[in-house]
Amino acid sequence: MAEAHQAVGFQFTVRPDGVDVKLSQEVIKNIYLSGVTAWKKRAIQFKNGVLAGVYPASPSSWLIVVIAMMSTLYIRIDPSLGMIDAIKENLPQRLDVIICYWHFLLLYTVLSAILFATGLWLFLIFLLRYTLKALLSYHGWIFESHGRMSTSTKVWLTLVKMFSGRRPLLYSFQASLPRLPVPSVDDTIHRYLESVRPLLDNEKFNQMEILANDFRDSKAARLQRYLVLKSWWATNYVSDWWEEYIYLRSRGPIMVNSNFYVMDLLYITPTHRQAARAGNVVHAMLQYRRKLERGEHAPLRALGTVPMCSTQMERIFNTTRIPGIETDIVQHLTDRKHLVVYHKGRFFQVWLYTGGRHLLPSELEMQFQRILNDTSEPQPGELKLAALTAGNRVPWARARIQYFTQGVNKASLDAIESAAFFLTLDDEPQGYDSAKSNSLDSYAKSLLHGKCYDRWFDKSFTLISYPNGKMGVNAEHSWADAPIVGHMWEYVLATDCFHLGYTEEGHCKGDVNKGLPFPNRLQWQLPEECQEVIEASYLSAKQIADDVDFHGYLFNEFGKGLIKKCRTSPDAFIQLALQLAQFRDQRVFCLTYESSMTRMFRDGRTETVRSCTSEAVAFVRAMEDPGNAQRLALFRKAADKHQNMYRLAMTGSGIDRHLFCLYIVSKYLGVDSPFLKQVLSEPWKLSTSQTPQQQLNLVDINKFPKYVGAGGGFGPVADDGYGVSYIIIGENLITFHISSKFSSPDTDSYRFGQHIQSAMLDIQELFKPINDKKTVELANHVQLENGKKHI
Repeated sequence: MAEAHQAVGFQFTVRPDGVDVKLSQEVIKNIYLSGVTAWKKRAIQFKNGVLAGVYPASPSSWLIVVIAMMSTLYIRIDPSLGMIDAIKENLPQRLDVIICYWHFLLLYTVLSAILFATGLWLFLIFLLRYTLKALLSYHGWIFESHGRMSTSTKVWLTLVKMFSGRRPLLYSFQASLPRLPVPSVDDTIHRYLESVRPLLDNEKFNQMEILANDFRDSKAARLQRYLVLKSWWATNYVSDWWEEYIYLRSRGPIMVNSNFYVMDLLYITPTHRQAARAGNVVHAMLQYRRKLERGEHAPLRALGTVPMCSTQMERIFNTTRIPGIETDIVQHLTDRKHLVVYHKGRFFQVWLYTGGRHLLPSELEMQFQRILNDTSEPQPGELKLAALTAGNRVPWARARIQYFTQGVNKASLDAIESAAFFLTLDDEPQGYDSAKSNSLDSYAKSLLHGKCYDRWFDKSFTLISYPNGKMGVNAEHSWADAPIVGHMWEYVLATDCFHLGYTEEGHCKGDVNKGLPFPNRLQWQLPEECQEVIEASYLSAKQIADDVDFHGYLFNEFGKGLIKKCRTSPDAFIQLALQLAQFRDQRVFCLTYESSMTRMFRDGRTETVRSCTSEAVAFVRAMEDPGNAQRLALFRKAADKHQNMYRLAMTGSGIDRHLFCLYIVSKYLGVDSPFLKQVLSEPWKLSTSQTPQQQLNLVDINKFPKYVGAGGGFGPVADDGYGVSYIIIGENLITFHISSKFSSPDTDSYRFGQHIQSAMLDIQELFKPINDKKTVELANHVQLENGKKHI
């Protein structure tokens, strides 16, 4: 057994003349090094906590204020306006006796000056923070045309930079971020009615208008007061309710319906050795986690200046969604030192530290290769155990209480739920292959649901390793949104390819320590009743997985570069193409969801952009009329409208989060609102999201064009609708991930992809005369300049 080879810390033998104790120097050394590392970690965390706590000031600025205050004492100036004397008079009198010998009067004055200087320093810190918060509450800059910055915005940006300090840490700006504002009820209802106008006929719209006006005039004011009160008390009036009621209280399966996936590099596979690639990637994740725990990552900033909230990043690692009967909870632990690996139906615990340091990539490769070489069989019920996390939540919660609260089952489940993350060593190769038309489809489905029992869907994320060296991530959604996982994944891929690297044979670099203990096989005792619950969850999950119709494709006819030449937003261009594709596919318009972030506010997550506007509908109808000469003008009008809606959502003036929170308040108060019920029951038949890229700019994709990710995606939101995720890669590539359900006779993911492609090309044709004219003008200009040079 592997356990027989593990090192023993100490041994003792009872002898007639006493006890003979033998200590293992190697283990004692490891214990010592682990302790030193732990204390170093605490010291660094404390230091960085202080730096973030006093930001935008610095600890050294306290000394400057104290010295400045002390210097005034020698020139007999009292900048405290008598406060130093007041502090001196209120110091404990018993100190007179203690320091009388040392001229207590002088020391009292110095001590009082130091206390006053410290108070002044703290006051200046709060003044700087609230000044910065006031500056960050201004969002006029986001509504200005791209490339045209007003003088007032330039002045504002200069002030933000001035008050932002130097070298901020990850959480330095948290206390300076403004709170998410609560929009007025009138504005929200007006925007809501405007958003549904193109989707309803006159009769249905009039009915909705009556419901909305009745709500505004009768119940809205009372609900709004409670919501404003919450916005004053809580750091964010939306996020906690959004996490609880949208995610954690859902009793349906989270596989496909909630979890999302992220793909590996599109064209490059650094090594085809599965264990080696997993070793490098896991080591890179440990480096990322160490910087995260110390708060050493740079905060994300729009325009390189406006900070984004970093709260969601706290729960990337050591986090698990725990099932409950009525609601789940998110369990976040600290300083977890192991991960759990799944391979061919067996669970293994792998320790990530030795001697107070992370395992090296070569050591991780060896551990993973040991698991790959293990030929033992799964224990009864072990093969499909993880299917419990893929099925309905209530059976999983009840099984957890009944079968996993004691003995080896509890110990093994604790090992999984307390792990840094979960790793699956898959046994079927995946990845993009240009020679195979459906390779991206198969890859996406593998990441999204796999075999329904080979990912632990409750973990914050499951890292998936394939035999051909490809990787991927399946992420649970309640704890954070896709950009957070994307941030981590960008760091990991860049570190893997450009910093860690591989040998010529494809192995991880570095020496191999064969003295490491073997991975520990987790033990289970699963009775027949529990195995029946597992099988039922598996069958339920498999039905969902088999119904996912996925199509992914690379659109490389043109990209962001050409779209920007058309002087329009790439996102608006794609969203209008999606509206045109949706109409061509279904011959009707539908309620469309596009995700927008609200991370310019503290604890902000997302807001909905309702992309199917009246302007978009007018443009689409014009595109279906070849004789319409106003198509380009209507496109620009629809694109401007979309950009304005997106900006409103980003700055806290969206529609859906406000109405959602009003609905939650109404449920707490027992207030019945037909209007809110109607709004919250409307299906999103087209759900879209853009995957961000280059958040860290660690790789120059112009210099290394092959080192680009394929983005990620999610399952369909509606039974008869589409889910579309897209990523704009560089200047000339856009990747689309399209999902729907085979069970719906009205949808077909491949067909919808063809409609997207034709819509993109048709819209691009509108700009062809303009671009051709610019090309001719540029050619004439170049010819003229060359002629001048010749002369």
